[in-house]
Amino acid sequence: MISTPQQAAVDAAITSRRSIRAFLDKPVEQDDIARILEVAARAPSGTNTQPWKVYVLTGQARVDLSEAILAAHTDPEQSRQHSEEYAYYPREWVSPFIDRRRKVGWDLYGLLGLSREDKAGMAAQHARNFRFFDAPVGLIFTIDRIMEQGSWLDYGMFLQNIMVAARGRGLDTCPQAAFTQYHRIIARQLALPSNETVVCGMALGWADPSRIENSLVTEREPLAGFVRFVN
Repeated sequence: MISTPQQAAVDAAITSRRSIRAFLDKPVEQDDIARILEVAARAPSGTNTQPWKVYVLTGQARVDLSEAILAAHTDPEQSRQHSEEYAYYPREWVSPFIDRRRKVGWDLYGLLGLSREDKAGMAAQHARNFRFFDAPVGLIFTIDRIMEQGSWLDYGMFLQNIMVAARGRGLDTCPQAAFTQYHRIIARQLALPSNETVVCGMALGWADPSRIENSLVTEREPLAGFVRFVN
């Protein structure tokens, strides 16, 4: 099948999306952020409930949130006082999921020259999450606590739309579940109403092509591994 220019553009936006972990110090225009979110809001949701809410952090607001979280994260006693509101990962890991998780972790650390024994180096790399990997834009996503599992499925489609729309404009992203551990700090910093729970964060900006970690391309299973055609 010969793809049309429209098909090729959509496919390129999807397949070029990667989790970028180092960004340039280059601003993103607010109009571009607004348009990305406006486009993303066309995501489907059950009976058009549109369960997403977004907090866009730039400038000092982004810095203030990062500093508040890092103050807790880098203090072991404080960090132990913070935990996620929901389980993002399985409580018990089994193959093939644990194998994929380990591989992407060691692939990243290998690029960064971090050995298995370098616990401090790995911790420092993880902490970069809370600076949004130096992206100029940090996004925090929340959902009303009343919403159930179906709305979280809808939310995933909204997040994917953001990442694809960003790629269509030459921008990059990194979705970040790491922020959920510090939901109480986020709620305080952003004055979240009590009915909202933090879903995740996301870095948005221009990828730094000089950084080795941005060369990581994660593997995907071939179709035979996850598709069954039934005729």
